[in-house]
Amino acid sequence: MNTPVETREFQAEARQLLQLMVHSIYSNKDTFLRELISNASDALDKLRLETFRDKDLQADTSDLHIRLDVDRVQRTLTVRDNGIGMSRDDVVNLIGTIARSGTAEFLRKLKEAKDAAASQDLIGQFGVGFYSSFMVADKVVMVTRRAGEEQGTRWESTGDGTYTLEPAEDAPQGTSVTLFLKPEDTEDQLFDYTAEWKLKEIVQRYSDFITWPVRLEVERKDAEGKTTREVETINSMKALWARSKDEATEAEYKEFYKHISHDWNDPLETISLKAEGTFEYQALLFIPSHAPYDLFMRERKRGVQLYVKRVFIMDNCEALMPEYLRFVKGVVDAQDLSLNVSREILQQDRQIELMRRRLVKRVLSTVKTMMSENPERYATFWREFGAAVKEGLLSDTENRGAILNIASFASTHDADKPTTLREYVDRMKDGQEHIYYMTGASRSVIESSPHMEAFQAKGFEVLVLTDPIDEMWVDSVPEFEGKRFQSIAKGEVDLDSEEKAETEQQNEEFAALLSWLTTRLKDNVKEVRLSSRLTTSPACIVGDAHDLTPTLEKMYRAMGEKVPPVKRILELNPAHPLVTGLRKAHEDGRDETDLGETAELLFGMALLAEGGELSDPAHFTRLLADRLARTL
Repeated sequence: MNTPVETREFQAEARQLLQLMVHSIYSNKDTFLRELISNASDALDKLRLETFRDKDLQADTSDLHIRLDVDRVQRTLTVRDNGIGMSRDDVVNLIGTIARSGTAEFLRKLKEAKDAAASQDLIGQFGVGFYSSFMVADKVVMVTRRAGEEQGTRWESTGDGTYTLEPAEDAPQGTSVTLFLKPEDTEDQLFDYTAEWKLKEIVQRYSDFITWPVRLEVERKDAEGKTTREVETINSMKALWARSKDEATEAEYKEFYKHISHDWNDPLETISLKAEGTFEYQALLFIPSHAPYDLFMRERKRGVQLYVKRVFIMDNCEALMPEYLRFVKGVVDAQDLSLNVSREILQQDRQIELMRRRLVKRVLSTVKTMMSENPERYATFWREFGAAVKEGLLSDTENRGAILNIASFASTHDADKPTTLREYVDRMKDGQEHIYYMTGASRSVIESSPHMEAFQAKGFEVLVLTDPIDEMWVDSVPEFEGKRFQSIAKGEVDLDSEEKAETEQQNEEFAALLSWLTTRLKDNVKEVRLSSRLTTSPACIVGDAHDLTPTLEKMYRAMGEKVPPVKRILELNPAHPLVTGLRKAHEDGRDETDLGETAELLFGMALLAEGGELSDPAHFTRLLADRLARTL
């Protein structure tokens, strides 16, 4: 029984996107055809892959191609493919909604976009190029049938926020998208998308490298002047990664990147690699110019495309690129793998592992070259992808040194310009043995921390580490060029050997107070001691050298890990009036309750100063209010 025509509404975010398209946010409308051809090419790749995997699939693969059909009278342009096609559910999920895991993020960024250029960036990031059809069309009709299924689906929309669905009984395998073009602008012939020359120009500019034939019916005149029509392939179909540098232009590389990434921006860097010998492969990799919206989402897809002897095998081949380089896009074409290779086999394949190692080293060396030859481009790279790359310090011990050499960090040396570790080491003071750092939620929190006081006073540079991953790698990476990493919020610091004698004398003078405070605050701290890192604050809280930081403790608990509570150390500034006054009051035998309240306030202030959370804020506030009232 036939299902009647059904009218549905687009998802809210899709409706907003359609409005952007209908009102033409792009200055270059030609790119709509690139997007449709790219989608068609993906469908052909998927069909060929599916027939390798499923030998029983009823699909015609005898002449896979893309075809452009024009009706100049009706002003329609149709892009057809005989690829994998879509089921009815596919149409609803893929065309009616936008990247479902990112819809809220998409809407938020869409609202923040202040201009057309910013909106254009978003369209590419969220992979919704099909909607670009509405830049040039008043109505779009799509007819599709998934390979192996009997019934097709007809989808139609005018971009007004709704679309219709109905069965298409005689639909051929694959997908056709028919654009009912907007009225022709007689003053601007450059946008006549029914013109043969225009379609050829767009295909040759944006889609020449597509490995499937793109066909167009063209007019020909014979020697007698008679006009005939014949179908012509209008793209070269030569894989871009197989061409020599002399055969490929920078513009072609950029368009190929946009084709495989569905990004509307140019890549930041292009990497071409060819390996010959016992194991041959070619690779064409790209570093994007901006981070994708889902860079840190668990459900994201990653990896490069894998081909074997020019035959598409899989998208998102994770085995060829590690997690920390998940933003790298591109193609790897191997000559010696089986066409029936699976993801499971890839994980164990020795050749894949060798390719992966070489690809990773090439990406890292490219970034290092970028550092020295194009600092601005490198700054963009690190701003967009640095937090992801630093994950490799934990997972890729083989390349840890290379990652440290391309890393940049904010520091107290220059608030506006990150520093490399090499630059930090070159600026180290005579006799300085450690690379000092502090982790925290933000630069302002770290810079205002009591832990920074002595380092600032004595002119020691401190790395300011605010990415969540920083909490983890600093405990796993012991050193850089023989200089050990040292947290200024952990362990004991010794910034001035001449102060040692004075510190020993102070320890004797404060011994009784320190012992009493350690007992009094035993539920919160494991030790109270004097500090050499404070100059103006009365106290701070530090961890032992191998303790988890409070932030890391929270991260593990958020992930469901059971972590025992870590007691830390309270350090006192022996020169601060509050501490010297507390010492005198203790020596004079002041009321135990009064002294205890002061100890609690001292600990609470130190905890708040580092951005920590009080276990009982109401109790702390009451103590503070009572103490302030007594001073009036």
